[in-house]
Amino acid sequence: QVVIVESGGGLVQPGGSLRLSCAASGGHLSIYDVDWYRQAPGNQREVVASSSRSSYTNYTDSVKGRFTISRDSTKAVVFLQMNNLKPQDTGTYFCNAHRPTFWGLHDYWGRGTQVVVSS
Repeated sequence: QVVIVESGGGLVQPGGSLRLSCAASGGHLSIYDVDWYRQAPGNQREVVASSSRSSYTNYTDSVKGRFTISRDSTKAVVFLQMNNLKPQDTGTYFCNAHRPTFWGLHDYWGRGTQVVVSS
């Protein structure tokens, strides 16, 4: 069973930076496409950044130019570097690892890490 763990959240002032990390036990993220989602209180969960196994990346418009998704050299850890944070970036950030297989979609979620952007 693959267990996803996020870390790196916290309280930061507007304009500040945080780096979130996503790692897996029981599996290796190099074989998964990985997305970072966030969910603000009262809102639906939304995808903010994606990293495919082939290193393709994509971002939602509201974070382009401020957030960067990347993997370490072994591709076992996926990072979300968040710069110039804004209060509207506040929320719980979730890591989702997924890949299609012959037997169906393998889809794993972490429990989330909290990000609060406030002065």
